[in-house]
Amino acid sequence: MAGIPHDHYEPKTGVEKWLHSRLPIVGLLYDTIMIPTPKNLNWMWIWGIVLTFCLVLQIATGVILAMHYTPHVDLAFASIEHIMRDVNGGHFIRYLHMNGASLFFVAVYAHIFRGLYYGSYKAPREVTWIIGMLIYLCMMGTGFLGYVLPWGQMSFWGATVITGLFGAIPLVGEPIQTWLLGGPAVDNATLNRFFSLHYLLPFVIAALVAVHIWAFHTTGNNNPTGVEVRRASKAEAEKDTVPFWPYYVIKDLFALALIMAVFFAIVGFMPNYLGHPDNYIEANPLSTPAHIVPEWYFLPFYAILRAFTSDVWLVQFASFVTGGIIDAKFFGVLAMFGAILVMALVPWLDTSSVRSGKYRPMFKWWFGLLVIDFFALMWLGAMPAEEPYASFSLIASAYWFAYFLIILPLLGVIEKPLAQPDTIEADFDAHYPPKDAAKGTAAPTPAE
Repeated sequence: MAGIPHDHYEPKTGVEKWLHSRLPIVGLLYDTIMIPTPKNLNWMWIWGIVLTFCLVLQIATGVILAMHYTPHVDLAFASIEHIMRDVNGGHFIRYLHMNGASLFFVAVYAHIFRGLYYGSYKAPREVTWIIGMLIYLCMMGTGFLGYVLPWGQMSFWGATVITGLFGAIPLVGEPIQTWLLGGPAVDNATLNRFFSLHYLLPFVIAALVAVHIWAFHTTGNNNPTGVEVRRASKAEAEKDTVPFWPYYVIKDLFALALIMAVFFAIVGFMPNYLGHPDNYIEANPLSTPAHIVPEWYFLPFYAILRAFTSDVWLVQFASFVTGGIIDAKFFGVLAMFGAILVMALVPWLDTSSVRSGKYRPMFKWWFGLLVIDFFALMWLGAMPAEEPYASFSLIASAYWFAYFLIILPLLGVIEKPLAQPDTIEADFDAHYPPKDAAKGTAAPTPAE
């Protein structure tokens, strides 16, 4: 698909022409920041800049923390205390890094659910969506590895539980688990490996983010109507778009400033609110915590993992059919990763010809239930693995899979969508009437 017609960078001075002929970096930056952007984007399109900020923050603070951290089972916990007590500003850097991870996941979940509602995964943006899901998987891996590094009780036992999941894979599970741990159990080799990978993965994420941005700059941004920018001519494209600079840069920076005010208030006044008290006790392989829970951003999928016990008929049926190869533990692992896989496959599961949920009345209700279901799973993941939470987790997990595998495909067949605007310009003018020459009044800014 051809890009949206717009003015490209033209070097003017001799220095600019010299550099542009050898390394067109200025032109690349110009085309990136001046990209034509649909002029009807609402406030749910602010999360990109928040995610960019979080990535830079996590890499910068992580590099500083790595200078003072010691990846050894006898010294790791003490090195964290050294950072907190003896390094100038160490406690602030660590709290920024800890809470920056939470902000990263708040932003990515808002970004993902916005994409699910407005159909940002539909053609021609399938590759952009898949790259985004790869970024999310890398974020989950990085977050898990980082949670192990303080070497507290929850770090150690969390690593033991999660790495034990790989052992549930038939035939190859135990060798994979041993390779991951660097030995038969969570120990010094595990901590060294996890530290190395935790340091490496953010740069992999940065590379994937660059490809992600490249992908949506090729296809153009989606927008609340789901209607594409007209590409027949530059004049038509200009009626549907505004340059990213200054309109959306200023809007995004304003939103970022508001979010940063809340973020720094949390870092300054309640930095340990989202942490677990047991992680301030040094790891002890001989003392198991009463209730092992991961960080809050893993809880929905942790609830799905625990929901499928040996009492569930579906697990019993799978075990019978496979001759016991798929037991409850392995079924839970498949369900947990399957819950992420169905999100990645949504471009092919959604059969509706209408992109935006704004014009799909039945879809809105089912999608609203999905959001509620996600928060319910988050709460259930933090609860003990006992009744009634086990039954609720199974019901919530069933709806998650039913939404993507049954409801979404059926809605595309039975739902009658509302009328959509013909163009982005028409939608924008409906919200903000054009300038009235007689009265001399001007239309507001593009932000909704």
